Amino acid sequence: MNKTTVVGIAVAVAVLGGMVWAGRPETAGRSSQATVQRGGLTASEAAFDFGSVSMAAGTVRHSFTITNTASEPVSISTVFTSCMCTSATLKVNDQTLGPYGMPGHGPRQKINETIDPREAAAVEVEFDPAAHGPAGVGRIQRTVTIENSAGQPLELGIMALVTP
Repeated sequence: MNKTTVVGIAVAVAVLGGMVWAGRPETAGRSSQATVQRGGLTASEAAFDFGSVSMAAGTVRHSFTITNTASEPVSISTVFTSCMCTSATLKVNDQTLGPYGMPGHGPRQKINETIDPREAAAVEVEFDPAAHGPAGVGRIQRTVTIENSAGQPLELGIMALVTP
């Protein structure tokens, strides 16, 4: 082998190694510590990463806490998800509402639930890694949108690396 071939192979191996390193799965249970606020609603975490999730193991869940930081009550009008593999349940004022899913997969349910100032509620997100079948392996990102009377919708994200 000549010197050019050896250098070419070394560069190709280095590039491939860098791609593998950059695409490695993240640690399970990792959340974005950034607080996200839209209008009067605040979530203590913007997103949650489940890490590696096996289709065979079944659904996974994570609960987000949202708080009304406004001085007036905030009314939640709609909760929906970005994909049919994800659902969200709203737990507020000792009530459990939902589950809510992707628009177009059943009727879009209107909610008229109020969160008083400084009061908190929970949004439990459930992800089914097997919903897309065998072709659904790989990295995913999904969003739960909470439309409310305080202005812009609040968006919560989940991520996972789906494995067979």
